[in-house]
This record gives sequence, structure tokens and C-alpha cells, in this order.
Amino acid sequence: MADMRLIVAGAGGRMGRALIRAIAETEGVTLAGALEAPGSDLLGKDAGLLAGLSGNGIEVSADLWTMSKEADGILDFTVPAATIANVAIAAQRGIVHVIGTTGLSASDNAVIRSVTSQAVVVQSGNMSLGVNLLAALVKQVAKSLDEDFDIEILEMHHRQKVDAPSGTAYLLGQAAAEGRG
Repeated sequence: MADMRLIVAGAGGRMGRALIRAIAETEGVTLAGALEAPGSDLLGKDAGLLAGLSGNGIEVSADLWTMSKEADGILDFTVPAATIANVAIAAQRGIVHVIGTTGLSASDNAVIRSVTSQAVVVQSGNMSLGVNLLAALVKQVAKSLDEDFDIEILEMHHRQKVDAPSGTAYLLGQAAAEGRG
């Protein structure tokens, strides 16, 4: 069986670099492309070197359409505008789109839902198994508490955090709301 060919969107960001390293260390997957925004200083650089690895011959590009021709999926932990542009191309190509981007609006999420008949979309405000298990527990606890209990979510982040509240906070808030009905 051939390796799954993955593109990393936001290849120059902290998560993008971590994903490139994870792909290099994981059997069954291979890096098919490294995507950055048009005008980025990283365009043309080797994605392996960018991620702190040896060179891998994959140049960072802003052309998702071309690189997605030979890909099976895209890992997208970017910004809302980029994710919406990427989801349209992923849908046209019929490739899997894993979305970890946070800060998406209701209209952004509507766009994402609208393409799920054309491509598989996996989306979460947090990809951690532990956080998703916590969300299931929050839903159960919220369901068992009556209206005398208030639910409050407090969060703290590193100073480079781009969006607040975070996708994790939204995920837990949504779980609590679903539990409360």
C-alpha cells in the first residue's frame, strides 16, 4: 500500500513545522507539499530544513492547487481566511481536509459544512485525544447538573496565542451547552 501523501498548510508556523517533523517520523505517510501564504519570506525554502530536519526536497509554495494534484490530504492549522480558501481547493480535488484552525466564524463553518459532500473534512478546535475525552465528560457532567450550577471556562495561554478564546475553550463550552440542552 502506498504512503498517504499529505500537504501541510501553514508550514512555517509552529504547528506546521511540528507536523512536518511528525510526518517525517511516521510510517505510512509522506510529505507531498508545504504551503505558505503568497508573499511569505519562506516561499522556495526547503520544508525539511524549515522544520529543523535535513533537506527533503519539498519547497514551500503558495500554490495549493498545483501541489494538491498528487496529494491525498491537507493538514490545516492556519488562519480562518486561509482555511476557507484551502477547503474550496480540497473539495474540488476531493482530498481529505483536516482542520485544526481556530477562530472560525459561523459563516466560515457554514462554508466548511457545505463542502462535506465533495470531500472528507475532519475538524476540531483541539486534536488532542485527552481534550476530546474531557469534552465528552463535560457534556455528561453538564447534563447531570441542574440550573443552580453555573459553568465557567477560564483559560491561559502563551503570549503568542493568536486567537482567544481558544478552540479548546469553544469545544468545552459547546460540550457544556449540549449537555444542558
